[in-house]
Amino acid sequence: MRSYNMAGLLLCTLLTVTLAAGARYDPTWESLDQRPLPAWYDEAKFGIFLHWGVFSVPSFAGAWFQEYWRQNRTDVVEFMRQNYRPGFTYADFAAQFTAEFYNPDEWAEIFNASGARYVVLTSKHHEGFCNWNTKHSFNWNSMDVGPRRDLVGDLANSIRKKSILKFGIYHSLFEFVNPYWLQDQKNKFRTQDFVKFKTMPELYELVNQYKPDLIWSDGSWLAPSSYWNSTHFLAWLYNDSPIKDTVVTNDRWGDECMCKHGGYYTCHDKYNPGVVQKHKFEDATTIDKYAWAFRRDAKIGDFNTVHALITQLVQVVSCGGNFLLNAGPTSSGMINPIFAERLLQMGQWLKVNGDAIYETRPWTTQNDTAAPDVWYTSKKSSTGISVYAITLSWPRGDMLELAAPQPGPATTVTLLGYPGYFDFKSGATSGMTVMIPAIPFNRMPCQWAWVFRLDNLKNQ
Repeated sequence: MRSYNMAGLLLCTLLTVTLAAGARYDPTWESLDQRPLPAWYDEAKFGIFLHWGVFSVPSFAGAWFQEYWRQNRTDVVEFMRQNYRPGFTYADFAAQFTAEFYNPDEWAEIFNASGARYVVLTSKHHEGFCNWNTKHSFNWNSMDVGPRRDLVGDLANSIRKKSILKFGIYHSLFEFVNPYWLQDQKNKFRTQDFVKFKTMPELYELVNQYKPDLIWSDGSWLAPSSYWNSTHFLAWLYNDSPIKDTVVTNDRWGDECMCKHGGYYTCHDKYNPGVVQKHKFEDATTIDKYAWAFRRDAKIGDFNTVHALITQLVQVVSCGGNFLLNAGPTSSGMINPIFAERLLQMGQWLKVNGDAIYETRPWTTQNDTAAPDVWYTSKKSSTGISVYAITLSWPRGDMLELAAPQPGPATTVTLLGYPGYFDFKSGATSGMTVMIPAIPFNRMPCQWAWVFRLDNLKNQ
């Protein structure tokens, strides 16, 4: 069985620490990495990611459409040849990014019903188009062209008015074709004009204007953090910004940072390590298996089932991480029905089983050896520690054999969402077997995965 080491236990203790009053951080990784993660983030466990921009207009080949076209990728070139006039440019798509059906209140209600506790909206992806009223991107932002509205501000207001979620922003440090960026790159990053005049002014503007709870930085892998001035921005963010005590950041601040420096670690896209980690991490993944942005040509088999998504959520949370699930809105501002369905199904499951997810900590064991479909989480209770055995498939027969829990004389077993206590027997040398009564189908508390709560174990 996979065990939870003492370093991981120490981490979970640190995650609950309130930021020290008056703490100051120097613009060095040695200093910045000492900042405790605000507790809300670890307690939240589940968030929603939204990739939305001009790339949502062609809605073909994903959020990197501009770069694929620039590189003459065959399918993208053929798509443009068949569907658009000669001489059509990527910039021409912006006028078609109309967001005419964008209803941020409705989005907030869907996200709230999903059981998520935070949402991260694209403020700017690698294409450079800004989804807010910025002073630093003339005629390439959502107020000057396309939607003619502040997409970031509208959602921030709705999230805070209509839901219990925290509001976060995604921001790409680099841009595919920005002349300042291309010149700095050509100069081997000995110049910093792009950072000085574009990307850093945007970040300061976003923080001061919208006061996000989370900043999901991206696009840093081509240059070191010293080029991006990342440590100076983060020192200001943690010391003097209007969100200094509450904001959460990730690890994408330079080509040397991922999985090493910053707030929580993302390490790489779709990071689900399967074992407990010493540092807080997040698995950013997608409903659409093959793209982060909405695709008009997606087939039904391209979407993860809700069982597959719950499986990932459970595994990630069991190992101490957060699960950030991406849905790509359409250019018209709609959450595609299949995305909405998956999110609402997640909410149905969490409404019954959220006690095993929110505010939990990794237990001494993550994955049971006798029952490989069972993953564990734990939480403090009035009697000690409650352990949650989350089974991703309904046990065969009338019993569930578990190798990790060691029952004692006061141990009790319940099924979340179902009344009463279940009988069990101790194993000959270790473990326990839960005896499951016949449950009528119309009294089954949920679908897809089930949670047995174990209280007063010997090995809490």
